Order: sequence, then structure tokens, then C-alpha cells
Amino acid sequence: METMNKIFAMASGGISQIVDLGIKLIAAGVVLQILFGSAVPFLGIDILANVIKFIGALGSQGLVGLVALAVLFWSFDKK
Repeated sequence: METMNKIFAMASGGISQIVDLGIKLIAAGVVLQILFGSAVPFLGIDILANVIKFIGALGSQGLVGLVALAVLFWSFDKK
């Protein structure tokens, strides 16, 4: 049982690091697009438009979007 706990802890730590890296990359992409516009050569996608579209989709869902946003915030905020 203790071995299983160690395996789950190690997997959870790895997933957490991957999610943290993804969030930092998204934040860096948003900042670069704000500074340089949509013509950032090494970004193949429009990150800022995708983030705005995601937030708009949550906002258009009313209470369901608010609950989804709260769940996302809770899942990323717990340490």
C-alpha cells in the first residue's frame, strides 16, 4: 500500500509540473502578444484570441460557466 502511495505521489507531482509549465507558457504567450501584437514569429497560434474565446464561452453559459470557472480556479489554486 505504501508503494502505491509513493507511485501516486510521484505521478501527481509530474502532472502538476506539466500543468504549471503549460500555464507559464500560456502566460508568456499572452504577454508576448500584448507587447508585439499578433505578429510574434515563433508563436504559430493566436493565444490571446483563444483565451478570450474561452472566457467568452464560459461567460455565455451563465451559472454553469461560473461554476466551471470556480472549479478551474479551485483546482489550480490548491497547493
